[in-house]
Amino acid sequence: MKKIALSLLTFAFLCLLSCSTSHKLATLKPEPDDASPIIYQNVPSFISLPINVKLKDIENKTNSYLNGLIYEDNDIEDDDIEMKIWKLAPITIKNSKETNAEKITTILPLKATIKYRIGTKTMGLNLYNTKEFHLNGIVTLNSKVNLNNWRLKTETELIGLDWNESPTMTVFGKNMPVTYLINPSIKLFKAKIQKKIDEAIEKATNFKPNVFAVLEKICTPFQMNEAYESWLRIVPQEIYTTSSHLKNDSFLLQMGIKCNMETIIGQVPETKFDANKIALKIVNKIPSHVNANIVAVSSYQDASRIMKKNFAGQEFTSGSKKVTVQDVNIWHKSGKMVIGLDLTGSLNGTIYLAGFPKYNAEKKEIYFDELDYVLDTKNKLLRTANWLAQGLILKKIQQNCRYSIKPNLEEGKKTTLNYLNNYSPMTGVFVNGKMDDIQFQKIELSQNAIIAFIKVNGEINITVDGLE
Repeated sequence: MKKIALSLLTFAFLCLLSCSTSHKLATLKPEPDDASPIIYQNVPSFISLPINVKLKDIENKTNSYLNGLIYEDNDIEDDDIEMKIWKLAPITIKNSKETNAEKITTILPLKATIKYRIGTKTMGLNLYNTKEFHLNGIVTLNSKVNLNNWRLKTETELIGLDWNESPTMTVFGKNMPVTYLINPSIKLFKAKIQKKIDEAIEKATNFKPNVFAVLEKICTPFQMNEAYESWLRIVPQEIYTTSSHLKNDSFLLQMGIKCNMETIIGQVPETKFDANKIALKIVNKIPSHVNANIVAVSSYQDASRIMKKNFAGQEFTSGSKKVTVQDVNIWHKSGKMVIGLDLTGSLNGTIYLAGFPKYNAEKKEIYFDELDYVLDTKNKLLRTANWLAQGLILKKIQQNCRYSIKPNLEEGKKTTLNYLNNYSPMTGVFVNGKMDDIQFQKIELSQNAIIAFIKVNGEINITVDGLE
């Protein structure tokens, strides 16, 4: 009788011992779908890009193109004229101040030597009379201005000439004053001066390198949030521009960018800026209010790492049983998201859950609809760890898989506003604007990433102040 009692006691002790030790769970992993490129439909965004170019900048650039001898024609045979023109002092460019006129006035101090041939060649004889004039004065020119193919195009007209010295003509090796003769002869070099000014201003005002340097800078992905490792990437498609407008001492070019905006979670993404793929289009008006449609792309690897933080220090208990999540892995399988949880404690092993990610707009949170153990995991839990298979712990796990993104959206708005308050990514470039609340649109799953679509209304202005 004592032996039977001892045996029963030993059996009970072994049962208790076996229940208090960990069980090893071997489950079949639902293999992820084959990886493929992320394909999604992005809705374009529009950003205002006003460019302010001071006339002083155009003046400086024009002076850099015109120095010393600015025109030379040594062939008298083609049109009976030889001409050399020198710039004597820096050119001045200012607003012409004509009412309702988009014109600039250019003041050019110059001197010129002109050889003018009158006569003919007949019967082998040169019956020419060549006159040489010397001019020293200040030329005033007015130019109509418009924008064409990234450059300012001018139509210049010489409207005045004030002499510093009386014009002279070489007679028998001496310079003789001939003011009464030279004034009617201004037409000889008028067209040359006008053309030279037009060419210099066009060369000085090629805005394309400046605009594209700005675009390349702002299209370089920059970190929005260090904790969530989020990066904003802008991919321009087209540039819109209206006609140039002259106001006070500046030219205003109202431009806008049609682009895709993406938020990438994880490592810094590569830039997608390609100047060769950006088209310039002329439009009548650029809207000031913009819609930014942002695509937030998070790889499953990065999402796994972020969700792991939600489980840090969390224990899931049922009576005396308890488990801790050591690692989290997420991937895509047949339209669902699979969540693999590595457990230690009363049960060692990996359990697999699957569900559909959803967004609750009212609570601003992500949750998983129909989240449940995958079939193989559920069957094995029912046989070896029924306490874990029960709905109570599953609900607790679901709560950790449900997380509010309201702080993320608020932090994202706060961070974005920092870049809309006179942010200067490079010299002479300033970003300003305002934004409304961030609106979460929808979630889509690809085979290697979670894709969230976000809409932001507001104003974004990237001002280029100056022309270097």
